[in-house]
Amino acid sequence: MARSYKTVVEDTRDGLRAEPEKARARFEAVSRQTGGLRSEVQTRQFLLTVDEPPALGGGDAGPNPVELILAALASCQEITYRLHADALGIPLEGVSTKVRGDLDLRGLFAAAEGVRPGFQGLTVEVSLVSSASDAELQRLRDVVERHCPVLDLLKNATPVAITAKRALAGPALAAG
Repeated sequence: MARSYKTVVEDTRDGLRAEPEKARARFEAVSRQTGGLRSEVQTRQFLLTVDEPPALGGGDAGPNPVELILAALASCQEITYRLHADALGIPLEGVSTKVRGDLDLRGLFAAAEGVRPGFQGLTVEVSLVSSASDAELQRLRDVVERHCPVLDLLKNATPVAITAKRALAGPALAAG
């Protein structure tokens, strides 16, 4: 039988408090453009196709990078709600999320100075199926907003170091 999410949270929290040097986790994605604006991205054993819609010059073979950011935020919210609801003993029968973001395409296409290429803002609607009181759900929301990794990435500046170098070929992706 699989461990409960409450046990996962408690055991992991206790382990990390006892051995904080083991808290660092590294995640990696390797991407290679395969034609047009289409890219194949590998993360762990998963291969994702990323592309732009035809209106932006792509072939529509998969979600585009900004849609993946929306999906990452939506699913991270749901995972964080589930883990912490169970850890806090707050009943949660279901959770779903809708995330919307608006871009000003002038930023991406260098059509106007001073226009950000990224989202102008995001709206997140989380729907909770729960018999918990409003106060318990607010407590859960507060915890999720403090501990959702993707939300943190989007709300706070994250140091990014980029290097560009000449290569003879793109990165090799592992065989699926």
